Amino acid sequence: MYSIVMVMKAAQLIKYGGQDAIQTQEAPRPVPAEGEVLIEVHAAGVNPFDVKVREGKVRGMAELDLPATLGGDFAGVVSELGRGVSGFEPGQAVYGQAGALSGRGSFAEFTPVKAEQLAPKPNAVDFVEAAGLPLVGSSAYQALVDHMDLQAGQKILIHGGAGGIGSIAVQLAKHLGAYVAATAGADDVDFVKNLGADEVVDYRSQDFSELIHGYDAVYDTVGGETNRRSYAVLRPGGALVSMAAKPDEELVKKYGIKYVSQFTRTTTERLGKVAELVDSGTLKPYVDKVFVLEQAAEAVEYIKSGHHRGKVIIEIKK
Repeated sequence: MYSIVMVMKAAQLIKYGGQDAIQTQEAPRPVPAEGEVLIEVHAAGVNPFDVKVREGKVRGMAELDLPATLGGDFAGVVSELGRGVSGFEPGQAVYGQAGALSGRGSFAEFTPVKAEQLAPKPNAVDFVEAAGLPLVGSSAYQALVDHMDLQAGQKILIHGGAGGIGSIAVQLAKHLGAYVAATAGADDVDFVKNLGADEVVDYRSQDFSELIHGYDAVYDTVGGETNRRSYAVLRPGGALVSMAAKPDEELVKKYGIKYVSQFTRTTTERLGKVAELVDSGTLKPYVDKVFVLEQAAEAVEYIKSGHHRGKVIIEIKK
């Protein structure tokens, strides 16, 4: 007796390397394991992490069995429930994060997702906008609320204010009542001010460490020299949360700050909080460019260029 293997379209990594390493092709449709939900993907968000996966820079975390379907963020509809899953139902609109290093990612017509990384989609946005929210929304919430406990009247510097995470973090910080400074390129200054930033520093022509002092918090999504210069802008006891650099213990001690190296955990609880903020009008996702599934390789290359403002999305089902 033969079993029928159902197929789907997926953007897959066929080798490690550049743009030609990703190919959209037919792949076996996944079956949800225990604790998983199979999602019919309507749209998928592209993140800088997808570039690192493509280039083989995270092979120390997981060695993919090629060809492997890429992608983490998504918005779609529940197709099938794995054993032991409750709280979701077929046909329900949801958003969340698939396993970007599982080889069964979200750049596909279907993706299996752990139930604890899934939540009902915000009602105020469509699938394309919602697909850009899971990682950036969870990251900003985890940093500003959980790690910093940012309070009204405090001052925060957000690096990369025009990027996916930065654009959400600026809005969230203003909602929390903070004074917000952000770094951005000259072309993005007005965009970041319109998000709610009180002050925007052009990182190409200005040195933020000479302009900003005594701040309560810094949120760093850039790393490198930007990270090293960020210690000096904090007051003693201030918090530096970085998604891009490990702490320099000598500088932590010298400036007397709290340092957190953040690895974002996208959970149902955080996704639910983000959805509430979106539905209340507090947070608005900004989509820079939309590609189709056959253009997934171009979408990842576009993210690598660093010229995006807000999120880059692959629309899979209209």
